[in-house]
This record gives sequence, C-alpha cells and structure tokens, in this order.
Amino acid sequence: MKKQTQMENFIRNLPKVELHLHIEGTFEPELMFKIARRNGIKLSYQSVEELKTVYNFSDLQDFLDIYYAGANALQTEQDFYDLTMSYFEKIYRQNVIHTEIMFDPQTHTNRGIPFETIIKGIHRAQKDAEKKFGISSNLIMSFLRNLSAKSAFETLEQASDYKEWITAVGLDSSEIGHPPSKFKDVFKEARKQGYLLVAHAGEEGPPEYVWEALNILEVNRIDHGNRSLEDEKLIAELAARKMPLTVCPLSNVKLRNVEKIENHPIKKMLDYRLMATVNSDDPAYFGGYINENFLAIVRALNLTKEHVFQLVKNAVDASFMNKADKEATSNNLEKYFKQHND
Repeated sequence: MKKQTQMENFIRNLPKVELHLHIEGTFEPELMFKIARRNGIKLSYQSVEELKTVYNFSDLQDFLDIYYAGANALQTEQDFYDLTMSYFEKIYRQNVIHTEIMFDPQTHTNRGIPFETIIKGIHRAQKDAEKKFGISSNLIMSFLRNLSAKSAFETLEQASDYKEWITAVGLDSSEIGHPPSKFKDVFKEARKQGYLLVAHAGEEGPPEYVWEALNILEVNRIDHGNRSLEDEKLIAELAARKMPLTVCPLSNVKLRNVEKIENHPIKKMLDYRLMATVNSDDPAYFGGYINENFLAIVRALNLTKEHVFQLVKNAVDASFMNKADKEATSNNLEKYFKQHND
C-alpha cells in the first residue's frame, strides 16, 4: 500500500507534457450546461447526471455523435476562452507544464461560427494560462477526415490570418473509410506553408493507415498508432524513425479499441523501443486527464518509475517546443526523477 501511494505521488508531482488533447473533448458537463444556459441553448439532456449516463460508447462514431452535439453549445469567443481556460486550470493541478492542444474548426464553422471567434478565444486562454500558471502551449488545427479534402483546404485558407498562432495541422474524427491519403494534397500545402504535421492513424484504422501517414502525409507524429503492433515491419520502421506515438489509454478502453486496461499495448510499445507517450484525448468523456491515464496503466500493467519517466521523456522529446525549452524541460524532468527514484 505504501509503495502504491509513493507511485501515485510520484506521478502526480512529476512535471508532464501532453501532446494529444482535443479541446472540445474537455467540455465537462457542468460547464456545458452553464454555457448552454448563457447562450439560450436547450440541451437534449435535463441534467448533468443524465448527460453522464450516456458516456458509454460502443465505438468511435458513437462517441463522436455525442461529442459534436455538445460542441453546439459553443457560440462566442468567451465560450471558447472558458472551455480552454477550464482545461488549463485542471492540468495545472496535475502538474502539466506544456501542452499541445488540438481544435476542430470545421465542427464550428460548419454551423456558422466564424473561424476568428474560435481561435481568438482559445489563443487568449493560452496567453492567460502562460501568465497565470506558467504552462506553455502550442495549437494544432485538425481537419475532420469524414469531410472532404476541399473542406480541409477551405479551413487552411481561413487560418491564414492566424498562422502565427498555429504550430501544426492534424487529422482526426471518423477513421474507417477515410485514409490519410485522402488528404495528401492539403497536407502537402500545409507543409509548404510551414506547418508541422500530425495525423490520427491506427486507432480503429488498419496499419496501412499508419504507413500512409508516414509515407504520403509525411507526418512528424502519429496520434494513437495502436494497431501498428499488428505489422512487424511497421514496428521496425517506427522504431528506426523514432516516430512519436501519442497514445491515449483510457480513450482506447472507453471506445473499445482495447477490451480492458490490463490488455493495453503501451508497455509492449516501450519493449519494442517505440516512442510512446501518454495523453488524455477527450478527458471529459473518457474518465480522466493525464494523471488518471498514468495511474490506470501503472496499476494495470505494473509499470515502474523508469517506465513512467521514459513515457514523459518521450513526450518532451516529441513535443514541438523550441530547442532551448525542450532542453530545460528535459533537465528538470531528469532532476525530478533522480530525486524521487528510490
């Protein structure tokens, strides 16, 4: 019991970096009802408790249906600010020192919300969180893969006036039937414009989608990547490239991509020397933020402090922080590990 408490304290106090987080997926029911009331929007559920009862998903699409319904409450710049600031407040208490936040413009622009309303609210919260909490952050603009490549190009164009606020572009939403190659041209253009590139691949989709993300989109990181372990050549390729995988354990279980947490492949990824990292994905829907994800895999997979340290070190190395900040963060992490690895 004492050893378990020591590990829990080690995780909670460890300085951490999060790389796979959808800001719309941090929309806690309490805040959703508050913002809906403020905007005069009637939700389909009568209470916070009733809403939480539907958070049992059979697959990714089942989750997305509820996710998009909740996002409809977001209308104003202040709404996006409040949503983002609420996330920062939570991760400050979990000792996250750097985060890379994904947002889905098309979820909002397709229902008439101006692009500038979305990004100005998020950006203002990023700046305030850095001042108030000392948390640095980067923004990743994700394209919805169930929509057309033409729609993605339109979103890329809408972002042009705010390019200095966006570090990378990504690809998310329904994976099956929407391979990365569908977005080859828009990713090529984004790269030309100077954006870094990430893409969801191998969450529900096959290993072939991971190959496409690597070789056709030429991404800097793979989001999820669990099904890469089905392909030995792909495992070797990912290891050789030191390609980061932004893994989301509680999400994988909640969406039934992994039957139970005890079966999660993240320890195997480390055994294969893959650059796996731990992240929360959509924490309001999946049962926890980054600490809860770490605690879950440590308990289920009997991970050591060395495993936890490696996972966080991978996240630092895989982040889009500048070189100086990355080195300083690595040094602080290593110092913490040496002091508490007893």
